Amino acid sequence: MALIEAHSISRKVETTTGQLQILSRVDLTIERAETVAIVGASGSGKSTLLALLAGLDLPSEGYVAIDNVNLSDLDEEQRAILRGEKIGFIFQSFLLIQSLTALENVMLPAELAGLANPEKRARALLQKVGLGDRLTHFPNQLSGGEQQRVAIARAFIGEPEILFADEPTGNLDRATGEKVENLLFELNREFGTTLIMVTHDDRLAKQCNRVIRIQGGTVIEAKAEAEESVEV
Repeated sequence: MALIEAHSISRKVETTTGQLQILSRVDLTIERAETVAIVGASGSGKSTLLALLAGLDLPSEGYVAIDNVNLSDLDEEQRAILRGEKIGFIFQSFLLIQSLTALENVMLPAELAGLANPEKRARALLQKVGLGDRLTHFPNQLSGGEQQRVAIARAFIGEPEILFADEPTGNLDRATGEKVENLLFELNREFGTTLIMVTHDDRLAKQCNRVIRIQGGTVIEAKAEAEESVEV
């Protein structure tokens, strides 16, 4: 059974000029431990698709199921519980809490989930991401790359089944971005997580098992990179 299934999902929003169709009848299946990149031009609907797959928003039509649970059958509190149990997030803007240290930022999801030994888990993850000497630093004392590494550690502390990443290297320079990418894929392999990533970077997308291309709110291509790279 697939881990995530999207069945004919559409998303429409009301604007001052009328109804805007962002996504149109998207069907998608994602298996466990897959790494999937969602790519497309700005405004194509890729971030909206990611939000729907993660249960951060609900489709106007169709439905998304995670582990065979229809997210549209859950209320917001139930969806939040499901996200807390199964999902981790990494965002382009890091979204660290400025008043908390690196260690405290990483510990927080584990504490909220009631996991055992949150400080021990957080220290071990920060060591893995190369920030063992930055535990007591606040976000404004860290570089962009260091902040994203804190965010990666925070995303993995609950050992999520699914990790959603929205432009995880979008705010980083090329060299720093490559280091963060390598770290992200390394931890993903270690934890056996299903990774779903929105990116504008084709080079980054090609590191995933599969690339989903969106144009005008519609999936136009969903191929494994191994197939795309075959030369005839």
